[in-house]
Amino acid sequence: MTLAGLLILSRTDIAGLMDYGDYVDAVEAAFRAAVEGRAVAPPASALHVPDGSFHTKGAALLGREAKVAIKINGNFPGNPATNGLPTVQGVIYLADGANGRPLAVMDSIEVTNNRTGAATTLAARHLARARSRVATICGAGVQGRIQLKAIAAAAKLERVHVWDADAARSIAFAREMSAQLGLDISATADLSPVRQSDIVVTCSSARRAFLTSDLVRPGTFIAAVGADNFDKSEIDPDLYAKCLVVVDSREQAGDIGDLHHALKAGTVTPGHVHATLGEVIAGTRPGRTDADAITLFDSTGMGLQDVAAAVAIYRRALAASAGTRLSLG
Repeated sequence: MTLAGLLILSRTDIAGLMDYGDYVDAVEAAFRAAVEGRAVAPPASALHVPDGSFHTKGAALLGREAKVAIKINGNFPGNPATNGLPTVQGVIYLADGANGRPLAVMDSIEVTNNRTGAATTLAARHLARARSRVATICGAGVQGRIQLKAIAAAAKLERVHVWDADAARSIAFAREMSAQLGLDISATADLSPVRQSDIVVTCSSARRAFLTSDLVRPGTFIAAVGADNFDKSEIDPDLYAKCLVVVDSREQAGDIGDLHHALKAGTVTPGHVHATLGEVIAGTRPGRTDADAITLFDSTGMGLQDVAAAVAIYRRALAASAGTRLSLG
């Protein structure tokens, strides 16, 4: 970027610059960088208001071309019904990490969806069994769609079940994603297919844990994605205690992930966490070593993922002369 102004990138701009594999590559490099001391990512912070909340996540990639990104997302669950707006809306601010110069502001939703899926793809590569063929997706919303794409990028799926508290959403999901991915996907009225699944993804807005020990067979890989706030819960604490647990961030998972609820219930201690995803990617801690272990990725979403994606998008935007310039005077 020259000094011509701040680069503004819409969701449409971003979608034209990145494919899913680009997010996976960027997020993998960032997790490795954090373990090697080339990135910093403090825990998220939240500001709660009567009908929703705002969440802030920031991180920095260090080195010669240092960059800092700060994401602010508003989460208002009543928006679709009351205001005709998405539940989550927000922006990512990107700056030069060496001198603080503002570089870009971009829509956060395309980034959040894909970088969250990217972490699941990476976790599945290390924690799911190589011959995983059957999956159950718990949650038929936007994130459910990207999570299915995420595990399909890591495993040769043959059959997928989808469950949602709203049965109509499950049916629509199965129809849409079957056509899009060419997979055998069926809606289910209950969680019984979990018992025959190699991979289970929870990506709901549940406030009460629903995935319990009696549903999960040995060798299953669980990606727990929905709990990204202290009042969200998907994994029963007793099940959590039986899993080999990998987190994106120890501190953040303890504050807002399913680890938070297991700690509160007293079924685990902080030492129960086997590793961070970054440690597994970097090879300083092993992933799955036991075919019968139930492995769990507690994904809370990190600013580290946002900055990695934002930098990749920014560089592609410069090369393609994409976006709109805004003078800051």
